[in-house]
Amino acid sequence: MVDFDWTLRGSCYLLGDDIPHADGVIPQRFIIDRETNPDVLKHHLFELTDPGFVSRCKPGDIIVAGRNFGVGQKSTGYIAMKALGLGLICDSIPTQGYRGAIYAGLRVLAHCRGVTSMCSSGDDIEVNFSSGLFTNHTRGLKEIWRPMPQSLQDLISTGGGEAWLSTWWSTVAPAEKNDTGASQSPP
Repeated sequence: MVDFDWTLRGSCYLLGDDIPHADGVIPQRFIIDRETNPDVLKHHLFELTDPGFVSRCKPGDIIVAGRNFGVGQKSTGYIAMKALGLGLICDSIPTQGYRGAIYAGLRVLAHCRGVTSMCSSGDDIEVNFSSGLFTNHTRGLKEIWRPMPQSLQDLISTGGGEAWLSTWWSTVAPAEKNDTGASQSPP
């Protein structure tokens, strides 16, 4: 696995339950337009939920959310979170949202029951996404949740789905060329 920093420490940004992806995490217009440019998206994260969030957040900050975070199947908001250097820990996230976060390369811990009761916005928190260790330095609390599976850690540490596929293809194509004598190109 690539050398990758699995621990983030920063301010907590606490959200409640049932935050939709469209118009909750990111304005729906970016989803409809199929925008995937991180430099465009990062300026609009939580724009309708918390105007000014982007000007206050900094790399290492962690989104802490309740149940059903990011309902909707798009990964647009997760691309913005990754671009800003944020992490996500939540009580629950729909499967499609979790897939979108992983594909975007976002550090995420899901199924962390009760995490919203362990912190408040602005708390100094630290999360090791590889081990599942959560620390709230402000309150002196610690918890260990199930870490991200190793196969997903490999995908995240490479930069997400597209970066992993690119890396994988760069190792497969030369091997296939050696085996067949002809160069193969991605489908």
